[in-house]
Amino acid sequence: MKRFEKHIFICENVRPDDNPRGSCGQKGGSLVKEAFKQKIKTLGLNAEVRANTCGCLDACEFGITVVVYPEQVWYGGVKIEDVDEIINSHIINNKPVERLFIKDKRYTKDLNES
Repeated sequence: MKRFEKHIFICENVRPDDNPRGSCGQKGGSLVKEAFKQKIKTLGLNAEVRANTCGCLDACEFGITVVVYPEQVWYGGVKIEDVDEIINSHIINNKPVERLFIKDKRYTKDLNES
């Protein structure tokens, strides 16, 4: 029995300032997480959808990184302005937001196989 229909993980990992990959935490991951949580609450989706902080997703160079389960859709460069679109399109209407996909094949294996 599953508790949530969708689970949104938002990276807040912090690396040293001089790390060439950067980090989602330094790019505003916590602000994006709060935007997801607020929108989910406002829409009354708390029982079906969960937004959580996560540590390193090993994709900070694409950050702010967000991954949605159960579909395993990886989004990169997510900004607060993208939260409404992700929730309305992907979470509510099951249509992932392709313009935000991480294009690296490590994160799109299922898309590349179909």
